Amino acid sequence: MEKRAELAEFLRSRRARLRPEDVGLQPFGGDRRRVPGLRREELAQLAGVSVDYYVRLEQGRTHNVSEEVLAAVARALRLDDTEHTHLRNLARPGRDRRRAVPPPERVRPGLRRLLEMCEGVPAYVSGRRADVLAWNRMAAAVFTDFGALPPADRNWARLVFLHEDMQALFPDWTIKGRETVAYLRLQAGTYPDDPGLAALVGELSVKSDHFRRWWADHNVKDKRFGRKAIRHPLVGDMELDYETLQPPGDPDQMLVTYTAAAGSQSEDALRLLASWSAGIEDREQGVRRG
Repeated sequence: MEKRAELAEFLRSRRARLRPEDVGLQPFGGDRRRVPGLRREELAQLAGVSVDYYVRLEQGRTHNVSEEVLAAVARALRLDDTEHTHLRNLARPGRDRRRAVPPPERVRPGLRRLLEMCEGVPAYVSGRRADVLAWNRMAAAVFTDFGALPPADRNWARLVFLHEDMQALFPDWTIKGRETVAYLRLQAGTYPDDPGLAALVGELSVKSDHFRRWWADHNVKDKRFGRKAIRHPLVGDMELDYETLQPPGDPDQMLVTYTAAAGSQSEDALRLLASWSAGIEDREQGVRRG
């Protein structure tokens, strides 16, 4: 992932979202525009920098761009907090200690025990490349038996784009797919030198037309909580609320839990899945003892 090209394409994609009238400007140079969105001259005017300086920034030729300038550009482009962080990662590659090739990810024993204690609550630990690093029995019951998959396939991006069974699990699969791509885009800005992440993006770009198109949109997103619709083959439709927690000591791992509203049909469905998965576990233990 060439860093200068990433920065240029991201800024161009954000400029393309805005029209002069959206930000209170008269169109620069008349109404004849070859490309949609703000021109560089208009963006520079909004950000309070010279056109030449902004052009150099967009081309990745400014090595000491200040936080103040990046904040001004972010405001001019109406970036949200996640997009602003992504801009900083792309524009100031030498300032982030996490940009070196990261070490292999390990889940602490205490965190694994916490997963096991979350009875009735689907929960898993996800890593910086959207790998599923650890999970509990309920997560396997709701989503898929991660333990039965090859280690390389225990990855949300591969599951969402390459596994039809997983696609069928999400009635709003397009939303799920776009969110997954946007998360990987954010991680690619943080870890541009991670060969594993680059290989994953390359693989999915070849194997999935949807991934390739959405990757070119340059959207970034870091979802921390929300609601997800699940269409489970055994218990039917569920509406589950998810919360993402960051374990201390590892900023790249996320503990994700799913719960249902009290008294809801989704809560009943989770109870049925808990009973069903517990029965399977008991039978498997009986077979092993026998």
